[in-house]
Amino acid sequence: MRLLRLGSGLLCTGLGFLGIFLPILPATPFFLLAAYFFARSSPRLEQWLLNLPRIGPAIRAYRAGLGVPRRTKRWAIAIIVLSLLLSAWRLPTLTAKILVVMLGAIGIWYLCRRVPTREEVLAQRETSSQT
Repeated sequence: MRLLRLGSGLLCTGLGFLGIFLPILPATPFFLLAAYFFARSSPRLEQWLLNLPRIGPAIRAYRAGLGVPRRTKRWAIAIIVLSLLLSAWRLPTLTAKILVVMLGAIGIWYLCRRVPTREEVLAQRETSSQT
């Protein structure tokens, strides 16, 4: 099981680095998954990932319950919508188009409702600490 988690962490890390350079592939979710897998398989690789200057702070913030910045959410939603439009345009059957749009809508719903927004979390923490 440890080797499977290690391999999954390495795969996610590779996809995360690809996501830095490819605009349609998100980097952050892959790095979050890599950190999850490394935490359960290789503390050394987890620490390496957490020490990366641009990636480590985002992982630490997410683990601290801060979620993702509003700007990142907007970019993610824009990329999902663009991908949905391109996919729906290219798919041959109406059933496939509807399925893709429904899956994209679920992804957008999850991102908007279930993934915390950093600015809102910080505002709530500030409000609760003042009372």
